[in-house]
Amino acid sequence: MNIYHNFVGGEWIISTASQRHLNMNPANIRDVLGELPLSTPSEIVAATESATHAFQTWRKLPAPQRGAMVTRAAHIMHTRKDALAHTLSREEGKLLSEAQGEITQAINTIEFCGSQGWRLAGATIPSESYNSFGYTTKQPLGCVAIITSWNIPVATPSRKIAAALVTGNTVVFKPSPFVPETAECILRCFVDAGLPPGVLNMVHGDHEAGIALIEAPETQAVSYTGSTSSGLAVHERAARRGIRVQCNTRGHNAMIVLEDADIDLAVAGVTASAFGATGQSATSADWVILAHPVADAFLERLVNTTCAMQLGVGTQDGVHMGPCVNEQQMQGALMYTQAGIAQGATLLCGGSRVLEGELKHGFFVSPTVLDRMRSEMPVVSQKILGPVLSVFRVENFDEAMSVANKAHQSLVSGIYTRDTTRIFRYIDGIQSLTTYVNSRVPGNIPHALFDDAQLPGSGAHSLGSDLFDAYMVTKVTYIDYTSQAE
Repeated sequence: MNIYHNFVGGEWIISTASQRHLNMNPANIRDVLGELPLSTPSEIVAATESATHAFQTWRKLPAPQRGAMVTRAAHIMHTRKDALAHTLSREEGKLLSEAQGEITQAINTIEFCGSQGWRLAGATIPSESYNSFGYTTKQPLGCVAIITSWNIPVATPSRKIAAALVTGNTVVFKPSPFVPETAECILRCFVDAGLPPGVLNMVHGDHEAGIALIEAPETQAVSYTGSTSSGLAVHERAARRGIRVQCNTRGHNAMIVLEDADIDLAVAGVTASAFGATGQSATSADWVILAHPVADAFLERLVNTTCAMQLGVGTQDGVHMGPCVNEQQMQGALMYTQAGIAQGATLLCGGSRVLEGELKHGFFVSPTVLDRMRSEMPVVSQKILGPVLSVFRVENFDEAMSVANKAHQSLVSGIYTRDTTRIFRYIDGIQSLTTYVNSRVPGNIPHALFDDAQLPGSGAHSLGSDLFDAYMVTKVTYIDYTSQAE
């Protein structure tokens, strides 16, 4: 069994914490992968002090050189892709193909961030006075705390770490306690790219460790990914300290299927969006909104497709869906299903834990479809990360839009239709800031913006060219070269 350590000041440090967390394979809890410490507040503070000590030297390194190191980390990750994919699949439960896709996304994003080392430019400012000149420069913040979740454990921390480093900051990274081995693999890619000691540090822990990291005196900014409630708490704690904060949280994601849609295309897209990555991605489809004329035909094909899905260990061939990451997520999916049924929904398939054969040793939930959900049901406001798809039936396009815009803190949305007029009405009217037309919800591309439409105080965008603004401030300088007093 592995014993995971903190990484501080360029060295692996054995934690003195008495509290420990077991890291288990969610497909087979008899397979204990390791044990990690729930780091003490003093250990968290020591990591931030290490990052602050390294900051003054790191920030002075020319940005293209910082970018070159970040790009080198992407190349290292590429050479280790297969091993990292197996680690991710075993630790978090993703299918091997899903793990490889996420790692490819991470590599692309790290390369994009590395190239930004050549583009951290300021601007010149016109002056109203003769012989006067103004300009701006981008300045790093200092020690940045990066706190990430378990559901996208490679791509999310990779982009945050890369963006923080290329802009001249140093980092203390606290990964989810459910993916410590994956986090260690990511860290090694960056460290092996040549980072000086203290520039990138990692501490293990749970919620309490995250709080200690935010409240550490040396922490100058926080970049967080996780639940909305925790994200709001991060905002509150960061605001009390007056430090920069950038959050990515979760919400409900709705897909609309209208009566003129290509049904085969829509069924394939909704199935992949709802049950890919076991429905545990922040962008997984939670709701499908069906126009009445197409609802029955669509659901017949969807249920047939869903019932035929094979569950199993992510590294095995022929498997369509892996386990939930832990018992809490599994129970959340089951409780949501039972609450929906109690409030009037119809269970079309799934809805139970899978206990056949070797699957009984894992956190497997059969892919679930709940029909005849209504927006006024209390359960609809609950957000789960799991393989449960809620079906809403509507009479027309306008009602579909109304229901879709009730999706709480929607990250993404989609529509299937051949009607170009309604496509553009949909794009104009939907509240989510990322939309898909006649397409499943894929991974995001590095240079495109990605944001939460209904949590506007979340800080800078989490992808695209604006990503870097979360880790910099703008300094304005005025120069008078008249050599004369006014």
